[in-house]
Amino acid sequence: MPGFTCTTCGQFHEEIPMCFGSEFPDYYFSVPPAERAERVELTSDLCVVDEEHFFIRARIEIPVEGSLEPFCWNVWTSLSEANFIRANEVWNEPDRVNEPAYFGWLQTVIPGYADTLNIRTLVHTQPVGTIPRVEVIEENHPLMLDQRHGISMYRVIELVTPLLH
Repeated sequence: MPGFTCTTCGQFHEEIPMCFGSEFPDYYFSVPPAERAERVELTSDLCVVDEEHFFIRARIEIPVEGSLEPFCWNVWTSLSEANFIRANEVWNEPDRVNEPAYFGWLQTVIPGYADTLNIRTLVHTQPVGTIPRVEVIEENHPLMLDQRHGISMYRVIELVTPLLH
């Protein structure tokens, strides 16, 4: 992607970053820092809190008008215990792409969109080595509408600018 002149700092940024994300599900922050080592199991892709709250890292892709590359958010969604166990069972299996989508609640605050925490999602398993894809299904939510209809490059720059500063 070509660069852009930032409206915040006035500098020219050579590239437009097309992917942002969160290292932790939002629920992780409800655990006091001193208790996290004992109560939280965390890998780069999975998180369990208190052996009763289950999360998976996945990606929301938003089509960008005139671009083959989508704008992406690496996010966390909750899964039921049964779906979390199933996702783990098939994690390294090539046939995992045939799994039905898992229902989840979005557990990442996404800048530029109001009220993204706990909106409804479906998590679609991808080929081994590829991050699962999130489909936002919260009816009429701006994030769902953007994912379904795409956004302009102007909107990408609008989303990216505050994240660079």
